[in-house]
Amino acid sequence: MQISGNASSEASTTYPDCVFCHRNQISPYILKETATFRVLADHAPLVEGHILIVPKQHYACYGTVPAELDTELFALKHEIQDFLTHFYAPVVFWEHGVFRQTVYHAHLHCFPFGEIRYDPASTLHGQVVKTQDEIRSWYAAYGNYFYLQDHSGAYLFAPQLERYYRVIREVLWAGASVRNGNHDMRSPQQRYEEGKVLIKALTTNWNTFFNSKG
Repeated sequence: MQISGNASSEASTTYPDCVFCHRNQISPYILKETATFRVLADHAPLVEGHILIVPKQHYACYGTVPAELDTELFALKHEIQDFLTHFYAPVVFWEHGVFRQTVYHAHLHCFPFGEIRYDPASTLHGQVVKTQDEIRSWYAAYGNYFYLQDHSGAYLFAPQLERYYRVIREVLWAGASVRNGNHDMRSPQQRYEEGKVLIKALTTNWNTFFNSKG
């Protein structure tokens, strides 16, 4: 595990019933810690290489994460992009933005899906995203969203179930099935059980990659 900056063992703002707020509950999955973020292996990965970027302090979503954390977030995204491209496939970033979350603490999914099939000409997304400020502005104005970023751009979507399931089915699940060979949706429990081997392989590759950089 990597620790950089002045990383504290616990965030100063924590919620007693939030698993991401408590280091001892997620310590087996920590790949790296910085002053304000943790990089985790997802405990029930969709594919090998499924990573989360999680702020230590409790924020509902990245629409509420303050701008002073942006530089650190971008650095982590770049590191993970390099790592996943080297060992797996180019990254796709995904965030629920409170909508359909299972843990109500900001976390950015990093999937090594490579090429996905979201068409930027589609009318599904509500906004093309150029900056983190635009995510904060959307959340302040409209509330919930979900977010997708691939090689072609970054997009915010209104929290509508039909759009959500379409993106899940046509974009994310299509990307996952190419990587994991599973054409049927698996339950979280199935992914948890199957994920133990995947997490071990991810951790080995992570340590190899970053140890080689000194």
